[in-house]
Amino acid sequence: MTHESAVRNAIALVGAARSAGIRRIVHISITNAAADSPLPYFRGKALAEQAVRESGLSYAILRPAIIFGREDILLNNIAWMLRRFPIHPIAGTGEYGVQPVFVEDLAELAVCLGRGDDNIELDAVGPDVFSYEELVRLIALKTGSSARLLHVPPSLVMLGSVAVGMLVRDVVLTREEIDGLTADLLLSRSGGEPPCPTRLSDWLDHNAADLGRRYRSELQRHYV
Repeated sequence: MTHESAVRNAIALVGAARSAGIRRIVHISITNAAADSPLPYFRGKALAEQAVRESGLSYAILRPAIIFGREDILLNNIAWMLRRFPIHPIAGTGEYGVQPVFVEDLAELAVCLGRGDDNIELDAVGPDVFSYEELVRLIALKTGSSARLLHVPPSLVMLGSVAVGMLVRDVVLTREEIDGLTADLLLSRSGGEPPCPTRLSDWLDHNAADLGRRYRSELQRHYV
């Protein structure tokens, strides 16, 4: 699977929806998708958005950033590493922003907008804006981790993720994911009131005891 094939699949799905007489499409994209992005994921998301706009169908395009919830992979595996290793690497300064959204808020918003008729494009983000280091420190605090955070070059984070990936037989991080994160692409730049109300800190108060107890595999989720 490549980002190019994902775009082709999205275009085929939009065409099938139009042929089937579907009234409206609710499309889940990503914050800061751009057709001229040097990152294939963000570029591919923009091309899929374009296919939705050009379909002639009524549509809503939602752009979440980091999604959290009980089946989340990213935040769960950050917690898993914080629980198991004495040092947790932070790529670069750690000052790049993230804006998490609760998966149930995102789902509720998608269902709500699916009932409408007007074309709408919206950053589907939550009320909290963290630096990445603040996010990791919050997860460490809520899970009771005493791991030391260590700022290292992104290349060393990539090297460490490869090593952990060999241990858990998974792709822990890709270089593109690190580049998107450190480029401040995982937060909204649209301004205005965030449409999703749940705060990550509140959610962690009720779920941190279970977060990171076991590793969640990206590969198993997609292929098993």
